[in-house]
Amino acid sequence: MVNYKNIGLVNSRGLFTDAITGGYAIPAFNFNNMEQMQAIIAACVETKSPVILQVSSGARKYANQTLLRYMAQGAVEYAKELGVAVPIVLHLDHGDTFELCKSCIEYGFSSVMIDGSHHDYAKNVELTAQVVEYAHQYDVTVEGELGVLAGIEDDVKAEHHTYTQPEEVEDFVKKTGVDSLAISIGTSHGAFKFKPGQKPEIRLDILAEIEKRIPGFPIVLHGASSVPQDIVAEINHYGGKLKDSIGIPEEQLRAAAKSAVCKINIDSDGRLAMTAAIRKVFVEQPAEFDPRKYLGPARDKLKALYVHKIKEVLGSDNKA
Repeated sequence: MVNYKNIGLVNSRGLFTDAITGGYAIPAFNFNNMEQMQAIIAACVETKSPVILQVSSGARKYANQTLLRYMAQGAVEYAKELGVAVPIVLHLDHGDTFELCKSCIEYGFSSVMIDGSHHDYAKNVELTAQVVEYAHQYDVTVEGELGVLAGIEDDVKAEHHTYTQPEEVEDFVKKTGVDSLAISIGTSHGAFKFKPGQKPEIRLDILAEIEKRIPGFPIVLHGASSVPQDIVAEINHYGGKLKDSIGIPEEQLRAAAKSAVCKINIDSDGRLAMTAAIRKVFVEQPAEFDPRKYLGPARDKLKALYVHKIKEVLGSDNKA
């Protein structure tokens, strides 16, 4: 059993309290490798922002659970080396079983998400409460989910939205004891959130109604990448085939961040930024074969993107 406190991590409870009071959201950035972790920490140190390092079940399969835990421990020390010991949460993104959540807690995670939204309501409540009971023994915070997001992210797939029902949230929070709640209000996983001609819009009215029912309770938005069109254009310019990729407008996310939404997940935008930088090197320097020469620029572009998100979308700069 690894206790997250012994490796310098924090849970999300205090960060969420401060975010709700301050009208901003904590960045939740997914990582699978060293370059992503470096970019995330460098961006958060530069902007003095707290951060949630997210690991999906797919990332655990790809990078190995032990290596990821030591990378998170390294992230704590790396931030100190860069000059600012920003608060860092290590969070399981979209855990779908009690066993997976339990394993992550034992490996030093300070926060876990149990996504029971693929079950019926009663089973979702039962599963979430089971994870909460175990996690809270170790002061690990738990995120639950009500509603289903469309799109694809690693092992999480759904064709259609199921909006969160505001009348269910109060009962769910009371029965499960969760520390935060992911809701479905029109965001979606992946880079293909909307079709050309559609007006990208999230249901801020549902969010407002949920806030009335559970005032001051931490709300989470998944699938909140904006799919920057300049990055999509750059990918396609250098040989990519990303057609009709449209995301959530940043101004809508900023409005949500000023409410009880205190955690916003961003993954696809980071993948796009790294892909654009790598494609550029491959086209402009086709003889290059040193991974450092294309992963380095990818890391730099990812950091620049995340600095922008922290300052202009989330508002978490200078909140560490």
